[in-house]
Amino acid sequence: MDPSIRDTVQRIHDSPLQASLVLSGAGTGVVGWLLGVAGASRTVLEIVVPYSEQAFTDYLQNIPKQFVSSDTARAMAQAAYTRGLRLTPGPDSIVGVSCTAAIASDRPKRGEHRCHVGVWDAHGWRTLSLTLSKGLRDRTGEDLVVSRLILSALAEAAAIPDDIDLELTGSEQVEHRAETYHDPLAALLAGHIGSVTYEPDGSSKTDSRSAGCILSGSFDPWHDGHRKLAAVASEIVGAPATYELSVTNVDKPRLSEDAVRNRVAQFAGSAAVSVSSAHLFSDKARLFPGCTFVIGWDTMARLVDPMYYGGDPVSMILALSRIRANGCRFLVAGRLHGSEFKTLADVSVPDAFADMFSEIPESAFRADISSTGLRQATKAI
Repeated sequence: MDPSIRDTVQRIHDSPLQASLVLSGAGTGVVGWLLGVAGASRTVLEIVVPYSEQAFTDYLQNIPKQFVSSDTARAMAQAAYTRGLRLTPGPDSIVGVSCTAAIASDRPKRGEHRCHVGVWDAHGWRTLSLTLSKGLRDRTGEDLVVSRLILSALAEAAAIPDDIDLELTGSEQVEHRAETYHDPLAALLAGHIGSVTYEPDGSSKTDSRSAGCILSGSFDPWHDGHRKLAAVASEIVGAPATYELSVTNVDKPRLSEDAVRNRVAQFAGSAAVSVSSAHLFSDKARLFPGCTFVIGWDTMARLVDPMYYGGDPVSMILALSRIRANGCRFLVAGRLHGSEFKTLADVSVPDAFADMFSEIPESAFRADISSTGLRQATKAI
């Protein structure tokens, strides 16, 4: 192994970086380099090589317009990042790295010999595209160039310098595309990440997977009823409670960035709050697998009502099945509805999903206040 390559790989292994890689068409050399230097288990989460067209589309979950392009490399890197989130509890150090390429083979290619490398992390994305001089190198030589480019992209993601010479001719140039977000909330609002969690001390984590209690709401305002419910749920489950604020809502307009920041500010110094763009619990379950959602009777009633799924009972069953598949459950708190206090017992739950729901006893929690009521009371003053 070239000394500069070995040194770069070692520094990558010594960094906090954890990489999920997907390679198709070329770049096999980087696999041997990464695994051939001690410490690979600290860096490599997985390396996937979806070589056939079916494997490729299965990995992406769609058929790309063009299999070898910078847009496809970016989509592959995003998929790799998403897979990496499921494999480690340290999301802030995860990077998805991809390569899609068409290089020399055992039969002549009419098109260009080219490669596209993608990098996706919590802060943004980058693509590196290179068209190779056709006929200058054999397949082994072209694969070596592509492998060096992937390793260089990994080094950049790990924020370490590299001395790798791509050994390009004067006519071969790497084309760079990139987008970086100035903070995690901007990345979330752009749809780049799934969630950002703000801790009481003001620090933040992107795409953090909480397996404790999740209490979702609009928190306009965050009030004592929310705090009491979170405390009771945490005691029942035996795990910490995190609030979750979605920037989108089925029945309301999307929240502005200023509105989100103002609502998050309420929790500073007191509690953790996750911000997401998931308004359906089936989407929330994907973001927070293994958690227990804490909901009120009114939300519970909508969750199992086909009317809220376009009147389609099958869509409701599929949504509940996705929630179960992600290992999530529900704790249901009673709520005053008119003059009656409604509980889980007042909701018709499909038998197949009854074990996903547990009731918070009225004796443990009852708070006949709401954010809407508090807002109305404030306006009346």
